[in-house]
Formats: sequence, structure tokens, C-alpha cells
Amino acid sequence: MGATALAPLVAHAAPRPPLVLAAASLQESMLAASDAWAAKGHARPVCSFAASSALARQIAAGAAADLFVSADEPWMDDIEKRGLIVPGTRAAFLGNRLVIIAPAGTPPARPYDELRALGTTRVAIADPDSVPAGRYAKAALERSGRWAAVSPNVVRAESVRAALALVERGAAPRGIVYATDARASSAVRVVAVFAVNSHPPIRYPIARLKASTSPDAEPFRRFLLSGEGRAIFRRFGFLPL
Repeated sequence: MGATALAPLVAHAAPRPPLVLAAASLQESMLAASDAWAAKGHARPVCSFAASSALARQIAAGAAADLFVSADEPWMDDIEKRGLIVPGTRAAFLGNRLVIIAPAGTPPARPYDELRALGTTRVAIADPDSVPAGRYAKAALERSGRWAAVSPNVVRAESVRAALALVERGAAPRGIVYATDARASSAVRVVAVFAVNSHPPIRYPIARLKASTSPDAEPFRRFLLSGEGRAIFRRFGFLPL
């Protein structure tokens, strides 16, 4: 009686999806980009969001991530100087605007009056000593001559999204965040927009990390930088560079 040979079943593990460390302000847009990438048949990237300063420190401490998207150039400079990014993969990615926000029901006022009023009320901003959004905010207030008056009333937050949450909850009557953060929340409204020359240009660089092990990391980075990828971020209010 003949025996039937059965081919062994071999389980092929799916490629590990890219782990993306991205600035907190990119939350909705990066998740949408990840969904678009997954819709093409790829493993859906895993995204971790926090202040760029916190993410850069994680990378410096050996975090096993694939891509880093910072909300400013200095934190990307820091990890590049440490030799932690793949040469040739750093690229300018996105831009943004800086705005003053208030709870959604706040009566309208003239933008100039809003700037002057910042010295009389609590203002939530990301920590200006380390977080990009806070650095931009401090620079804009210094340029306008308002930092000395505003700084005693500043409520420092660990990230720009934490500053947004303080205004959403009514814990601070005003906040300074990115325009895209304000757009992402129905609980706040923009009451003034800072001039683009009132602070250093808001630039989000992207790079692949040397610790990267996902085969999809480089293709996903290129997708984000493509016309299709950038269009996703424009839908959320980010600016092209």
C-alpha cells in the first residue's frame, strides 16, 4: 500500500512593520498616512507620538525604531550628530503655522488685542526649554516684546498636545499651539495667527534610523515624501516645504 507524501507546512512570518517615532502634532495625519500605506497591502506601521525632545532622547538611549519625524531641525541635528540616522535619508518634510487658541465659545477679539492680553492670563505652551512648539512660541513672544510679561503666566506642558488639552479642559484660557493642532480639536478656536517671520521657520524633518530593522521602513519613508504621501498631510493643514 503506497504512502502519500505530504509537503510540510511552512509558516512565513509577516515582515515587521515600521515603528515610527513622530512629533505629537502629527498624530491624526501620520495615522492616516499609515492607513493609506496599509491599504496598499503593506503591514500597517506602528506609530508612537510624543514631544520631539522626548523621542530624540529615546533614540539616543537606544530605542529600536525605524523612522523619526521631528517638529524641528535641532532635535534631528542632535541625533544626526550622534551618528544615529542613516546617511542620505534625512529630508525636509512639512511646515506649519503657530497660533493662539482659546476655548471654542470665546467671544472674538482683534488678534492684536489677543497678543496683548496674553500677559494678563494663564497661557498653555509646550515646555520652551526643550519642546519645539514651546521654543517657537517663546521666540514669537520675544520678537513681539511680550515674553517678559507672558512668562510668569505660562503653564508649561510636556508636549504641544498637552498644551492643547489644557485649553480644551478650561485649565488655561489661552494656549499657543500649531495651526494643525487647533484644527484637530472642536473644543478650541484660533483667535490669532503669528506672522511667519516672528519665529524660526517651522520645519519637520524625517530620517531613517540606523537601528531600523523593518524592510518596509525605507519604502514607507519614500511614500511619506511622495506627492501622494504629502497630500495626506496637506489635508490636515500641514504646509509644503
